[in-house]
Parts: sequence; structure tokens; C-alpha cells
Amino acid sequence: MKSIFEEMGGTYTLGADGMYYPDLELPADEEPRYGKYGRMHRDYIKEHRPWLYTELLMDGKLVSHLNAIDDQAHERKELLTRQMQERKGINEALKARDQMAWVGAMNNIRNAAEEIVLSELIYC
Repeated sequence: MKSIFEEMGGTYTLGADGMYYPDLELPADEEPRYGKYGRMHRDYIKEHRPWLYTELLMDGKLVSHLNAIDDQAHERKELLTRQMQERKGINEALKARDQMAWVGAMNNIRNAAEEIVLSELIYC
């Protein structure tokens, strides 16, 4: 009598311990290229949304999801940084006139942009 797994086309392999193990493979996914934001999102969903993590992993979509999140986060941060720079008048003229003020303002802008990205894309 065949098991349901065998009826669906599954096969088993005899292990060294004499037990039969199902031949299982996860679906192929794209190559991981995500960085900081992809890793942060992965850790977040693994801890706080384990059902989503497991579903993405089993469907073979985890890496592509993390790659997309990482790309979106970088693009969003760059856009927000540019917009805040323009709104506050932080430009090359300020950099030439008062480099320390420019560095301080840019650090504040980058930090604010990152906080927005984290709340909108990473920890949601």
C-alpha cells in the first residue's frame, strides 16, 4: 500500500540507520544580495511574524522578498534624504561655507530618513 506522499509522486531514500526518509527539496529561490535592511527585516519577521517567515521560506520566496525589501529601503532612504536636504537648504554652498554644520545637518537627515524607512518597511 502506497502512502499519500508516494501517491503524489514523492519518493523515499533509505538512510544509514535503516529508516526511510522522504526526498524533500525547497523550491529554488534567487541569489541573496540583500544587506543590512534585508537582514533586519528577516530577523523581525522570524521573531514577530513566524507564519510569514515560514510561508515565504517554504514557497521559495524568502530571498526574493528580502532582496526586494532591501532595494526598496535603500531607494526610499535616498529619496527621503534628497527631499529633506532640499527642504532644509542643505547644499554644496553650505558645505563649502561651514563643513561642520553641513556634516551635522546631513547626519541628522540620514538618521531621520533611516528611522522612517525602519518604521515603514522593516518593522511592519
